[in-house]
Amino acid sequence: MTLGLLCPGQGDQSPNMLGLLKGRARAGQVMALFAKETGRDPFALCAADMQVNVIAQPLVCAFQLAVWAEIAERAPAVAALAGYSVGELAAYGCADALAPREVIALARRRAELMDEAFPGGGGMLALRGFDRATVRALCVRHGVEIAIVNDEDRFVIGGAPADIAACGAEAEARGAKVTPLAIQIPSHTSLMRPAVAPFHDALAAASWKRPSAPVLAGLNGAPVFAPARAQEVLAAQLAETIDWAACLDGMRERGCSILLELGPGAGLARMARDRAPDIPARSVAEFHSLDGVVDWLAQQL
Repeated sequence: MTLGLLCPGQGDQSPNMLGLLKGRARAGQVMALFAKETGRDPFALCAADMQVNVIAQPLVCAFQLAVWAEIAERAPAVAALAGYSVGELAAYGCADALAPREVIALARRRAELMDEAFPGGGGMLALRGFDRATVRALCVRHGVEIAIVNDEDRFVIGGAPADIAACGAEAEARGAKVTPLAIQIPSHTSLMRPAVAPFHDALAAASWKRPSAPVLAGLNGAPVFAPARAQEVLAAQLAETIDWAACLDGMRERGCSILLELGPGAGLARMARDRAPDIPARSVAEFHSLDGVVDWLAQQL
């Protein structure tokens, strides 16, 4: 059995997720790094705090690093990792290419730069039921963009709030399932272009190592081994479409026979089960304890 790790982006973070980490020494060390970087006690954050971009992005990364710190030694060998949006940065931390402290600091810097790139705020929504050509035409009509491709009929679009609202209203009227997302920036659209170069500079200034397993680029699902390439794709994805469907296909191509989402949330595991129903996929969010996660992994051997 070979393991593929899925690292989600922001959106599902909540105070409840931290229950998995309480009393865990290694996890506590990682969360202490979050507290030092942000000046906030993660266990004292309320739900509203967790929606603030400069808190949400480093928190999501810290949570995943904390979970992995607790279970890595008891998990099977990792064949590949993939991260959804800011989760791609966390994936490099889980692959030992970046130290946890640097991942958390870079996630905070990423959020700051994205906020500055489009200070009026933005919107994102998930849209299901149309093919890509139909979604592209809809986006052009309303001045928004495809931000993420999740499957042949599942997309996330981003843009200015009024434009996103109008696009969503038309899509819903035409029979699509529309779900607004709790994200206030138009991630992975051209509106984020001012953030790309300074984030690349921040990435280049960090101390990198070659990842212990390939991280699949969110842009196209291709495996990344070299730090210089990692820096390029992590910066570029701020303003370009993420192809998550290609990342899931890449997991199969890399020989992953089981997939584990590090949480919070279970959206990536659900998408994986839909796209590759023959590959067992679960999220840590579906378990009552991290020991339960390890037991499930052992049962797949």
